[in-house]
Amino acid sequence: MSTRKYFGTDGIRGRVGDFPISADFMLRLGAAAGRVLVGDGNDHATVVIGKDTRISGYMFEAALEAGLVAAGADVRMLGPMPTPAVAYLTRSLRADAGIVISASHNPHYDNGIKFFSAQGEKLADAIEAAIEAELDQPFRTRPSEQLGKASRVTDALARYAEFCKTTVPEDFALSGMKIVIDCAHGATYQVAPRVFSEFGAEVHEIGTEPNGLNINDGVGSTHPQALIARVLETGADLGIAFDGDGDRVLMVDGDGRLVDGDGLVYLLARDWHASGRLTGPVVGTLMTNYAMERSLGEGGIEFLRARVGDRFVHQALVKGGGVLGGEASGHLLCLDRASTGDAIVSALQVLEVLRRTQQTLAQSQAGYRPLPQQTVNVRIAPGARPLDDARVQRAQAEAEAALQGRGRLVLRPSGTEPVVRVTVEADDEALMNQVLERLASVVRAAT
Repeated sequence: MSTRKYFGTDGIRGRVGDFPISADFMLRLGAAAGRVLVGDGNDHATVVIGKDTRISGYMFEAALEAGLVAAGADVRMLGPMPTPAVAYLTRSLRADAGIVISASHNPHYDNGIKFFSAQGEKLADAIEAAIEAELDQPFRTRPSEQLGKASRVTDALARYAEFCKTTVPEDFALSGMKIVIDCAHGATYQVAPRVFSEFGAEVHEIGTEPNGLNINDGVGSTHPQALIARVLETGADLGIAFDGDGDRVLMVDGDGRLVDGDGLVYLLARDWHASGRLTGPVVGTLMTNYAMERSLGEGGIEFLRARVGDRFVHQALVKGGGVLGGEASGHLLCLDRASTGDAIVSALQVLEVLRRTQQTLAQSQAGYRPLPQQTVNVRIAPGARPLDDARVQRAQAEAEAALQGRGRLVLRPSGTEPVVRVTVEADDEALMNQVLERLASVVRAAT
């Protein structure tokens, strides 16, 4: 769990209207961030703000803008844009920081705030700590001559689309491919169909009609059934599912089989290793299927596990000089192409391999057979610590004994939701289900 007052592993997130996901807090947060970025002098800092398609984004965008301007920061608003697009545009526009208003894969009634540094990377811990310290100070407004200004970036979408296209070779094309794209009624709804169409693909869209309330609702990477059905219905070569803020990607092959983030990392790792593009270790997380670690090891590819969260995967890659990492949920990092996890860029990297090697997505997964794995999310009350309960600890020890030599388990509190994630992996599905059901019931009783 984060020891911070407001910032978790992925910014600040919660239910709209509940503190701190409220308009008054966002006003103070904007002012605190502005004061940290501008400092005590008379200089201006520039901050870009992007958001996903949640209805509450309008409210929080206005509140953050007002707070930043009051602190002397200039604001450049991007409108609905994928999270990685904000990271890119923060660098491209030479801004001092970027802010994303999004709760990623969560339902519309949640929202959150995530910051990027001037380099388009997650904000340094020291800066987050400084912003938290400023939040305890009274709200204040600079003199009129020192106030910031606000403007909209009218070509943000075109800038980001062109960036995505530069991440693949000039001769890359998708002519003759039929692709279904699911944008989760989220931030990729405009740019993703445009990018893949401009490469020549026949694009069929779902999840591209946001109304402020339907983000991630039965579509997107958290609900791939809609994509699977459309791929089979249209006879598409493959399908691509994004999440609400465009930093996760999953795929579906032509036969309707889901390929998760582990499978996509496996595909890229093997090809990049063979071509010499891969440097450093491939980084996964505690949740990465053991079959991936085993398969990469057999191919002579170093694999490391980090804590769950793309922030920690990124840190491990930078430390180890790596360029490729990811999570089963679809967070993929291709650091030689983008500074953060970018779902559209990652999808293009996968398609580049498939086109160059003349493979189908199904063929690319040959040799990778993930062990049966399942996760149950147990909702907990605020402040509850079920993992400290003696009953849970006994049940965990018993589960680990039952899985010895045949699988593994992970018990962890989420950094973004009030849940404990109970994950069990085993070489036998019946054993997996038995252990998972028992362990989850004990955790639930302890909450």
